[in-house]
Amino acid sequence: MLEVKSYFDPATATVTYLIWDTKTSEAAIIDPVMDFEMSTASLSTKSVDVVLRDAVQQGLRLRWVLETHAHADHLSAAHYIREKTDAKIGIGARITDVQQGFRALFNATDISTDGQVFDALFEDEDELLIGDLSVRVMHTPGHTPACVSYLVADAVFVGDTLFMPDFGTARTDFPGGDAAILYQSIQRLLSLPPETRMFVGHDYPPEGRDKPAWETTVSDQRGNNIHVRDGVTGKEFVEERTARDATLSAPRLILPSLQVNIRAGAMPPVNADGHIYLKLPVNRLN
Repeated sequence: MLEVKSYFDPATATVTYLIWDTKTSEAAIIDPVMDFEMSTASLSTKSVDVVLRDAVQQGLRLRWVLETHAHADHLSAAHYIREKTDAKIGIGARITDVQQGFRALFNATDISTDGQVFDALFEDEDELLIGDLSVRVMHTPGHTPACVSYLVADAVFVGDTLFMPDFGTARTDFPGGDAAILYQSIQRLLSLPPETRMFVGHDYPPEGRDKPAWETTVSDQRGNNIHVRDGVTGKEFVEERTARDATLSAPRLILPSLQVNIRAGAMPPVNADGHIYLKLPVNRLN
């Protein structure tokens, strides 16, 4: 049986998931967060250490770190988890497209664009096991070309593709994003059984809702999502999504996040002076 424990990070509005098979105690972590203070460029593992501590206390054996995509709003703790536990890191196969684009942006000559810094590159409909639980990979691009969702038992983990119904859907103005493709990906997710539990990657509570939330259902999304409820056409969605994207600023942590996350959560190589540096490509995001 699938068990899910959620960890909301207020600093980035990100939700990390610890999931496990209650029969075998094998587990995975989805979209783990590395704490990063931009003003001082300070890293901390405080948040992810809570997840790892809980896994130990539950007697779990971590097999996988599953990334839904290369995040632009938080640094991934995937590499740290792999070093601590020997868990494998998996991500969608089209991460290679993302690596190619951002390798050039950051002049990150150490990065190979073949995705091999990850342990597994998932194609659509690939399956992996967590104990006796089968995990089905669904390629759900649109927010980024590499986005995937993970269907496990009666639950699907959708990353940034969909948010809570009262907040809507992911932005599509990042490199490789496409509102029409996102609409198609969402329709695929919404074709799952209505009772399927849906766990989203972030929550930004809109006006009128005080507390963050991250679990909904396919039925609730179809009936109530402000962007893609039943009856909204692809044309209507693309027009609304494109107009909204034009009003959005870049995520606060986009530059540190992407140069780390295309390295599977690892820092850039140590400089000749013994220190690590993250780059700020000036006037390159305009």
